[in-house]
Amino acid sequence: MPEYRIAKVNEEERLVFGFASVSQMADGSLLEDAQGDIIEPEDLEKAAYEFAEHYRAINEMHDGEDVGAIVESFVMTPEKLTAMGFPDMVAKSMPVAHWIGARVSPDTFAKVKAGALRMFSIEGTAVREVVA
Repeated sequence: MPEYRIAKVNEEERLVFGFASVSQMADGSLLEDAQGDIIEPEDLEKAAYEFAEHYRAINEMHDGEDVGAIVESFVMTPEKLTAMGFPDMVAKSMPVAHWIGARVSPDTFAKVKAGALRMFSIEGTAVREVVA
């Protein structure tokens, strides 16, 4: 399983960027996360929109008080990348994924810089379907 780490930081603004979740690889295979869960692309998109519209606050490791907020959210799909003018070859070589940017507290940003917080971890509820 690929590991999607924090991809970019802006120290002056305490901004942290990276994939919150990856659903589908460029080859069409669905990605299984560390808990063994798979998120269908259409479900990821719906969840990302719901999150951006109603929640946006983030905490550390699904616990404690809010330490920041989402300031950027983009669900990347081949269709959207093509609509943005990327060549088909590029659009179809990218995963279906939810990219986010978050402004975090000074303490949390220090943990990101120190490598203690290396990636985003999404939190949510779902009904687990067992596929036979």
